[in-house]
Amino acid sequence: MAFTTPNMLTLFRVGTVPILMYLLMYTGPIPSAIAAGVFFLAAISDIFDGYIARSYNSGTTLGKLMDPLADKLVVTAVLIMLAGIPRLPRVPAWIVVVLVSREILVTGLRAIAAAEGLIIAAEELGKYKMVLLSIAIHGLLIHYTYLHVDCFAGGMFVLWIAMVVSVWSGADYLVKTVRALRPEPAAKPVRRAAI
Repeated sequence: MAFTTPNMLTLFRVGTVPILMYLLMYTGPIPSAIAAGVFFLAAISDIFDGYIARSYNSGTTLGKLMDPLADKLVVTAVLIMLAGIPRLPRVPAWIVVVLVSREILVTGLRAIAAAEGLIIAAEELGKYKMVLLSIAIHGLLIHYTYLHVDCFAGGMFVLWIAMVVSVWSGADYLVKTVRALRPEPAAKPVRRAAI
Protein backbone atom coordinates (compact mmCIF):
# COMPACT_ATOMS: atom_id res chain seq x y z
CA MET A 1 0.00 0.00 0.00
CA ALA A 2 1.63 3.24 -1.17
CA PHE A 3 -0.57 5.57 0.90
CA THR A 4 0.86 4.73 4.30
CA THR A 5 1.27 7.39 6.99
CA PRO A 6 5.07 7.60 6.53
CA ASN A 7 4.64 8.03 2.76
CA MET A 8 2.03 10.74 3.27
CA LEU A 9 4.42 12.58 5.59
CA THR A 10 7.14 12.28 2.93
CA LEU A 11 4.76 13.75 0.33
CA PHE A 12 3.93 16.54 2.79
CA ARG A 13 7.65 17.32 2.98
CA VAL A 14 7.88 17.53 -0.81
CA GLY A 15 4.82 19.80 -0.75
CA THR A 16 6.62 22.30 1.50
CA VAL A 17 9.14 23.07 -1.27
CA PRO A 18 6.95 25.42 -3.38
CA ILE A 19 5.67 27.09 -0.18
CA LEU A 20 9.23 27.75 0.99
CA MET A 21 10.25 29.04 -2.45
CA TYR A 22 7.27 31.42 -2.49
CA LEU A 23 7.98 32.75 1.02
CA LEU A 24 11.67 33.28 0.28
CA MET A 25 10.83 35.64 -2.58
CA TYR A 26 9.79 38.20 0.05
CA THR A 27 11.97 40.04 2.51
CA GLY A 28 11.05 41.03 6.04
CA PRO A 29 10.77 39.36 9.42
CA ILE A 30 7.26 37.93 8.94
CA PRO A 31 7.83 35.93 5.69
CA SER A 32 11.21 34.82 7.10
CA ALA A 33 9.64 33.58 10.34
CA ILE A 34 6.87 31.75 8.46
CA ALA A 35 9.46 30.11 6.17
CA ALA A 36 11.43 28.96 9.24
CA GLY A 37 8.20 27.55 10.70
CA VAL A 38 7.38 25.65 7.48
CA PHE A 39 10.92 24.24 7.36
CA PHE A 40 10.57 23.20 11.02
CA LEU A 41 7.37 21.28 10.18
CA ALA A 42 9.18 19.56 7.30
CA ALA A 43 12.05 18.57 9.61
CA ILE A 44 9.64 17.26 12.27
CA SER A 45 7.71 15.26 9.66
CA ASP A 46 10.98 13.57 8.68
CA ILE A 47 11.52 12.41 12.27
CA PHE A 48 7.93 11.18 12.61
CA ASP A 49 7.78 9.27 9.33
CA GLY A 50 10.91 7.30 10.23
CA TYR A 51 9.62 6.59 13.73
CA ILE A 52 6.20 5.42 12.47
CA ALA A 53 7.72 3.26 9.73
CA ARG A 54 10.00 1.50 12.25
CA SER A 55 7.52 1.21 15.11
CA TYR A 56 4.54 -0.05 13.10
CA ASN A 57 6.47 -1.89 10.38
CA SER A 58 4.74 0.28 7.78
CA GLY A 59 7.79 1.03 5.65
CA THR A 60 7.47 0.48 1.91
CA THR A 61 9.92 0.26 -0.99
CA LEU A 62 8.52 3.56 -2.29
CA GLY A 63 9.10 5.14 1.11
CA LYS A 64 12.70 3.93 1.25
CA LEU A 65 13.29 5.58 -2.12
CA MET A 66 11.30 8.77 -1.56
CA ASP A 67 12.31 9.61 2.03
CA PRO A 68 15.98 10.52 1.38
CA LEU A 69 15.06 12.21 -1.91
CA ALA A 70 12.45 14.37 -0.16
CA ASP A 71 15.05 15.42 2.43
CA LYS A 72 17.54 16.36 -0.26
CA LEU A 73 14.89 18.19 -2.29
CA VAL A 74 13.80 20.38 0.64
CA VAL A 75 17.37 21.17 1.77
CA THR A 76 18.79 21.88 -1.69
CA ALA A 77 15.79 24.00 -2.75
CA VAL A 78 16.08 26.16 0.39
CA LEU A 79 19.87 26.51 0.06
CA ILE A 80 19.60 27.59 -3.58
CA MET A 81 16.92 30.14 -2.68
CA LEU A 82 19.03 31.46 0.23
CA ALA A 83 21.89 32.09 -2.21
CA GLY A 84 19.72 33.93 -4.73
CA ILE A 85 17.13 35.90 -2.77
CA PRO A 86 17.27 39.72 -2.76
CA ARG A 87 17.64 39.85 1.04
CA LEU A 88 21.14 40.72 2.26
CA PRO A 89 23.40 39.21 3.46
CA ARG A 90 23.03 36.05 1.42
CA VAL A 91 24.50 32.57 1.71
CA PRO A 92 27.62 32.44 -0.54
CA ALA A 93 26.73 30.59 -3.74
CA TRP A 94 29.94 28.53 -3.71
CA ILE A 95 28.97 26.95 -0.36
CA VAL A 96 25.63 25.96 -1.86
CA VAL A 97 27.42 24.46 -4.89
CA VAL A 98 29.64 22.35 -2.59
CA LEU A 99 26.68 21.12 -0.52
CA VAL A 100 24.41 20.38 -3.49
CA SER A 101 27.26 18.67 -5.41
CA ARG A 102 27.84 16.39 -2.43
CA GLU A 103 24.16 15.42 -2.37
CA ILE A 104 24.14 14.68 -6.11
CA LEU A 105 27.35 12.63 -5.80
CA VAL A 106 26.03 10.50 -2.93
CA THR A 107 22.65 9.98 -4.65
CA GLY A 108 24.44 8.87 -7.83
CA LEU A 109 26.75 6.52 -5.93
CA ARG A 110 23.77 5.04 -4.08
CA ALA A 111 22.01 4.39 -7.41
CA ILE A 112 25.13 2.72 -8.88
CA ALA A 113 25.53 0.53 -5.79
CA ALA A 114 21.83 -0.41 -5.87
CA ALA A 115 22.13 -1.40 -9.55
CA GLU A 116 24.87 -3.81 -8.48
CA GLY A 117 22.69 -5.20 -5.70
CA LEU A 118 24.60 -3.42 -2.93
CA ILE A 119 23.02 -1.41 -0.14
CA ILE A 120 25.52 0.91 1.52
CA ALA A 121 23.98 2.21 4.71
CA ALA A 122 24.19 5.86 5.68
CA GLU A 123 26.92 6.46 8.24
CA GLU A 124 26.70 8.49 11.43
CA LEU A 125 28.56 11.34 9.69
CA GLY A 126 25.72 11.69 7.19
CA LYS A 127 23.20 11.92 10.03
CA TYR A 128 25.27 14.55 11.83
CA LYS A 129 25.51 16.49 8.56
CA MET A 130 21.72 16.51 8.20
CA VAL A 131 21.19 17.69 11.79
CA LEU A 132 23.77 20.47 11.39
CA LEU A 133 22.26 21.55 8.06
CA SER A 134 18.78 21.70 9.59
CA ILE A 135 20.01 23.87 12.48
CA ALA A 136 21.94 26.15 10.08
CA ILE A 137 18.99 26.53 7.70
CA HIS A 138 16.66 27.48 10.55
CA GLY A 139 18.99 30.32 11.55
CA LEU A 140 19.47 31.42 7.95
CA LEU A 141 15.72 31.42 7.30
CA ILE A 142 14.96 33.49 10.43
CA HIS A 143 17.81 35.81 9.27
CA TYR A 144 17.12 38.75 11.56
CA THR A 145 18.41 39.62 15.03
CA TYR A 146 16.20 38.70 17.99
CA LEU A 147 17.11 39.21 21.66
CA HIS A 148 20.59 40.35 20.57
CA VAL A 149 21.13 37.06 18.68
CA ASP A 150 22.12 37.48 15.02
CA CYS A 151 20.32 34.48 13.51
CA PHE A 152 22.03 34.83 10.13
CA ALA A 153 25.54 34.90 11.66
CA GLY A 154 24.68 31.90 13.87
CA GLY A 155 23.27 30.03 10.88
CA MET A 156 26.39 30.74 8.82
CA PHE A 157 28.64 29.52 11.65
CA VAL A 158 26.77 26.19 11.83
CA LEU A 159 26.64 26.02 8.00
CA TRP A 160 30.45 26.14 7.83
CA ILE A 161 30.64 23.20 10.24
CA ALA A 162 27.93 21.37 8.25
CA MET A 163 29.89 21.91 5.03
CA VAL A 164 33.05 20.38 6.51
CA VAL A 165 31.11 17.37 7.84
CA SER A 166 29.26 17.11 4.50
CA VAL A 167 32.47 16.97 2.43
CA TRP A 168 34.02 14.53 4.92
CA SER A 169 31.00 12.20 4.89
CA GLY A 170 30.75 12.42 1.08
CA ALA A 171 34.41 11.45 0.67
CA ASP A 172 33.92 8.60 3.17
CA TYR A 173 30.86 7.36 1.25
CA LEU A 174 32.77 7.56 -2.06
CA VAL A 175 35.68 5.46 -0.70
CA LYS A 176 33.32 2.84 0.78
CA THR A 177 31.31 2.60 -2.45
CA VAL A 178 34.42 2.23 -4.63
CA ARG A 179 35.76 -0.48 -2.31
CA ALA A 180 32.43 -2.32 -2.31
CA LEU A 181 32.17 -2.19 -6.12
CA ARG A 182 35.78 -3.20 -6.75
CA PRO A 183 35.86 -6.73 -8.20
CA GLU A 184 37.52 -9.36 -6.06
CA PRO A 185 40.91 -10.41 -7.44
CA ALA A 186 40.89 -13.89 -8.93
CA ALA A 187 42.62 -16.45 -6.75
CA LYS A 188 45.95 -17.55 -8.18
CA PRO A 189 46.41 -21.29 -8.59
CA VAL A 190 48.78 -22.74 -6.01
CA ARG A 191 51.79 -24.37 -7.60
CA ARG A 192 53.07 -27.46 -5.88
CA ALA A 193 56.77 -27.76 -5.57
CA ALA A 194 58.30 -30.77 -7.30
CA ILE A 195 59.49 -33.46 -4.92
